[in-house]
Amino acid sequence: MAGVRRPTIRDVARLAGVSHQTVSRHLKHDPTVSPMLAAHIDRAVAQLDYRPNLVARAMRNRSTGRLALVLPAGDARSSLDVLAGANEAARHAGFAVEVVTLPPSELHGGRMEELADSGLYEAVLSLTDLRAAERQRLGGAPIVSAPVYDAKMRGVGPLSEATRMSELVTHLASEGHRDLLHLAGDHAHPSSQRRRESFLHTVQELGLRSAGVVDCRWDATRARRAILDLPEDTPVTAALAANDLLAAGAIRGAVERGWRVPEDLSVTGWDDLPLGAWMTPSLTTVSIDHHRLGAELLEELLRVMRGEDPALDRPTITEVVWRESTGPARPR
Repeated sequence: MAGVRRPTIRDVARLAGVSHQTVSRHLKHDPTVSPMLAAHIDRAVAQLDYRPNLVARAMRNRSTGRLALVLPAGDARSSLDVLAGANEAARHAGFAVEVVTLPPSELHGGRMEELADSGLYEAVLSLTDLRAAERQRLGGAPIVSAPVYDAKMRGVGPLSEATRMSELVTHLASEGHRDLLHLAGDHAHPSSQRRRESFLHTVQELGLRSAGVVDCRWDATRARRAILDLPEDTPVTAALAANDLLAAGAIRGAVERGWRVPEDLSVTGWDDLPLGAWMTPSLTTVSIDHHRLGAELLEELLRVMRGEDPALDRPTITEVVWRESTGPARPR
């Protein structure tokens, strides 16, 4: 049986109502293509699931059409949405993405340069930090360091950004909460450290009272225990957890004490896991747009490849999702 014919650039042009030259210019990010025509082309590309012929392009331009994304070796489940966003942005620009995982010992010492000089890739995007000497080099494919993971695959940079913790505390204060408890993750985890610091700083800045920071090590059992161990006459009316799992443990502890959430205890989480929206009560949390982050990082790589200046402002990727687990402070 004959194979299914892949759509061509002329098919895209026909559907978008433009010339194939205009499609080609837009896919190369030519700024002279009008926004209206660009929108028509984008819709046609998506509708047809158009993918440029990388082999033909390599023959014409002596380019591979491939980009390398480098990750530290380890549990990469947390990076799947980031990689999906990067892959989508790359495909839209006519590139294929290959993920390369390296153990910490190979993240430095010339391994990155080998990838860039191999002729296999047109650019290399490292999602972990590189030494200055590895970023500032001449010849070979460009290397861009956009650290969002450390060598142990823990979130850093934009993934550990914690300003939303300040927003949570400020909102709870506006609802009358004065005594707050923080259920922290692992003290060695960068994101846990920054959320803890933001909590303590905002509590002090607003003149609130901290009932302490409990190191729960990302363990819901410890969060549950922290709530159960509060004294009978505790003034705490809000518990802010470093992630949704700890928040679920806190709610479990509150229920076991006979407390209602949020009437007796407001609880917040972080990460916006899908289950949080289905909990009773549904969980107030912080959403992180990993997909958008991946797309933004890939766009940054493309700007470097085109010789453009880096973007001055990067859109925020976090947002507080207010749900039923938070409410006004009430006498218990």
